[in-house]
Amino acid sequence: MQVLVRDNNVDQALRVLKKKMQREGLFREMKARSAFEKPSEKRVREKAEAVRRARKLARKKAQREGLIAAPKKKPAVGQR
Repeated sequence: MQVLVRDNNVDQALRVLKKKMQREGLFREMKARSAFEKPSEKRVREKAEAVRRARKLARKKAQREGLIAAPKKKPAVGQR
């Protein structure tokens, strides 16, 4: 993972790096690897993740087909 530092602004580069790591799921993975996870707990977690993904996919499909209203988008403020 690579982040460019512009005008010696390390704080902004750190914020960008943290956001990228959050999107990639690195923080979640580090937390999961910090302690042993029992196989039964792993099964429960993976099942819950699969259910969450299936619900999200069904919700998006229903929105595309017009069965449910899509969430209202916030107006972009201050974007370049």
